[in-house]
Amino acid sequence: MNKPSKEYTYLITGGAGFIGFFLSKSLLEKGMRVIGFDNMNDYYDVTLKEDRLAILKQFENYTFVKGDLASKEDVENVFQTYKPQIVVNLGAQAGVRYSIDNPDAYIQSNLVGFANILEGCRHYEVKHLVYASSSSVYGGNEKVPFSTEDKVDNPVSLYAATKKSNELMAYSYSKLYQIPATGLRFFTVYGPFGRPDMAYFKFTKKILAGEPIQIYNNGDMYRDFTYIDDIVEGVENILCNPPKEDAKGARYKVYNIGNNKPEKLMDYIATLEECLGVEAKKEYYPMQPGDVYQTYADVSDLMNDYGFKPDTTIKAGLSRFVEWYREYYNVH
Repeated sequence: MNKPSKEYTYLITGGAGFIGFFLSKSLLEKGMRVIGFDNMNDYYDVTLKEDRLAILKQFENYTFVKGDLASKEDVENVFQTYKPQIVVNLGAQAGVRYSIDNPDAYIQSNLVGFANILEGCRHYEVKHLVYASSSSVYGGNEKVPFSTEDKVDNPVSLYAATKKSNELMAYSYSKLYQIPATGLRFFTVYGPFGRPDMAYFKFTKKILAGEPIQIYNNGDMYRDFTYIDDIVEGVENILCNPPKEDAKGARYKVYNIGNNKPEKLMDYIATLEECLGVEAKKEYYPMQPGDVYQTYADVSDLMNDYGFKPDTTIKAGLSRFVEWYREYYNVH
């Protein structure tokens, strides 16, 4: 297995995002040259993105480019200027519920934007494209754990549909233009400096403010919560190990990266309350459109190919998040 190499330049889209930040920071600490690309949109508090960027900009081997994935010109410029050998596409419009109200943002960023990335990889002879897919592609699948062999033809949100589309687009480019491509289906990623639209972040804010938290499907939901450090380690394992050619001539692979251990939502909330030392006021609601009952990752491919599986417990992960949250927002 090849570790990340200093020979390469790494382009990370969504570079000021949650996963993009931690992956960039880890690579920079290992002496890699990283180009960050982000449009700094205001889907959530831009201050968080700016503060992540400020940390990355302390590294001399880091370059930040403000640009929009949906702009062919912006994407072309970054490929032409920096000629990255490894591309990690984490830039996307995130969030399931937001896709119900703002479908166009997802079409632009996740479909048009991804097509622009694929074209960049095609014309600049990229050695490996690694891109974020999502556990959302499994939709309402009832067979668990979710395997990359399962059919994923019934997305329950437009967000999920765009991620499934990314996998199909990457496969066709891999086959047509010999671009090695690996898709990563991330399962509910959480941790310090995370996304404020995620449940654990919103819960923390409301619990500390003494406000009630909203719990959907009366708390009867399961999630495979995956700590950010495990995600970064999983991505780094894959970066310099492009897939071998399959029987049809495509260098293409998809992995699940999840904790392989679904947690009941109410247990997750109880652990968060324990870490905060505060009991939450709770309001219960029915299931929301686009939500799924459970997520559960089969990570056997990741184990077989890399001898790795995420293993951070929710107690350890939430403790670190709470510690960061109190310090960052100065809430003690």
